[in-house]
Amino acid sequence: MNSQEVGLAPPLALVPPPGPGHLLASLPPRTGPDMLEPGRKTPVEGRGAAVGRSTRDPFLDVIRVAAVVLVVGQHWLMPVLASNGHTVETGNALATPGWWLLTWLSQVMPVVFFAGGAANLHSYRASGHPRAWLAGRLRRLVVPVLPLAAVWVVLPELLLRAGVAPQPVDVAGGISAQLLWFLVVYLVVVAVTPVMARAHERFGLGVLVPLAALAVLVDVVRFAGLPEAGFVNAVVIWVAVHQLGICYADGRLELGRRAHAAMAVGGFAVVAAMVAFGPYAPSMIGMPGAPMSNMSPPAAVLLPLAVGQLGLLLLARPVLNRLDGPAIRAVGARSTTIYLWHMPALVVVAGVMVLGMGYRTPEPGSVEWFAVAPMWVTCVGLVLAALVRVFGRFETGAGRAIPSATGVTAGFLFAATGLLGLTVRGFSPDGPNLFEGPVPWAVLVLTGVALCTRTERQSSRTPSSGWAVANPPAAYVTRPVALPVALEPTAARHGHR
Repeated sequence: MNSQEVGLAPPLALVPPPGPGHLLASLPPRTGPDMLEPGRKTPVEGRGAAVGRSTRDPFLDVIRVAAVVLVVGQHWLMPVLASNGHTVETGNALATPGWWLLTWLSQVMPVVFFAGGAANLHSYRASGHPRAWLAGRLRRLVVPVLPLAAVWVVLPELLLRAGVAPQPVDVAGGISAQLLWFLVVYLVVVAVTPVMARAHERFGLGVLVPLAALAVLVDVVRFAGLPEAGFVNAVVIWVAVHQLGICYADGRLELGRRAHAAMAVGGFAVVAAMVAFGPYAPSMIGMPGAPMSNMSPPAAVLLPLAVGQLGLLLLARPVLNRLDGPAIRAVGARSTTIYLWHMPALVVVAGVMVLGMGYRTPEPGSVEWFAVAPMWVTCVGLVLAALVRVFGRFETGAGRAIPSATGVTAGFLFAATGLLGLTVRGFSPDGPNLFEGPVPWAVLVLTGVALCTRTERQSSRTPSSGWAVANPPAAYVTRPVALPVALEPTAARHGHR
């Protein structure tokens, strides 16, 4: 059963694993513009002072949490489920005529990568050491995956021995793993952040031009008869959206309300034109039976969609800022855990209700569907809350390990390859042999984390050589930070705590 039938974005089967490698091994600590006064060049000492009095950007916190909540709610309400007791039939509620228009707002991956770009720029500049930053990003992003993999390595076999039919087990293992595609792509984005930050300091918004042109060129090749080429855009498009976040972090998008309104109108107008006159599907989310998908692989139409969504969000920023508070920070503190476990929570409820009790999803859009939806979401939400309480402890601080350049490179390659394998193959066993299921891929993920947890023994070289020093000069001292990746809390636009 393919992932579109289940009602989720399909896995990115051909995403190449990242390789930060030698490009990042020799980069010195950042000495770029002051984070409190975007665009103004200052001495290194001034930048260090700015970090010390950093403040949060509630706008980034709110939109990131809102994106996570929308992803979760959409994934819980999209599946149309039925069962005969031995197999599970699946559909997608967004395939209802006319509902594709909702996806122009509910496809929030552009928002996630945008917020990640702003957070990554701040945390990279504050880190003082490129390899320490890369290793910390990987640990914060991948460590929460380890308990998920540990559970699913053994769970399918237990379910099969308990008498559950193979097809529902296979579906459950597939949908619980396929959302790991985001982590694969985000590792690539993290790996190139130091290079893209340098490009931003030199070219500013101009960096977006060749990225957008390359995305369009990839689509031309894709639609000319080489569909596999489209998977190049799994990197190009999300790096471009991430770059928008970098521009925002340095104040390049503080253009005024008229410009933000023009971004919103122009972005969605370009989307409409590309859908009406181009080869793109109306839905921004993959649909079962559709001749093409704008998400698997990502299509260039997602770039104007990102601009349109960002324009709306910037217009609403004063209102969104007022939503910040303890609830936003509580959800943000466990957002990666919520993302990873929200589909297993759905599997639990669907297994009991659909497979065990014969429940069928009402016709999407009917009175019954709207009446049942709140109860369905509440049931799945209670299960998710229990899972987050158990597994949220793995979403912790990044630590301070500074691996060697080889360790960081190998760590990214192992982790990305393992996550990609889990995304494509799922958690269900493919045969009787232990190594025909998810175990080898989970071991690769664990190895990647381990490689980025070891600190290299030599630590006496100067910062300019890329090594930590025992007593760094004041210009390189910043407060210890435990900063977010794209789905993590406390991102600051003018500094970072």
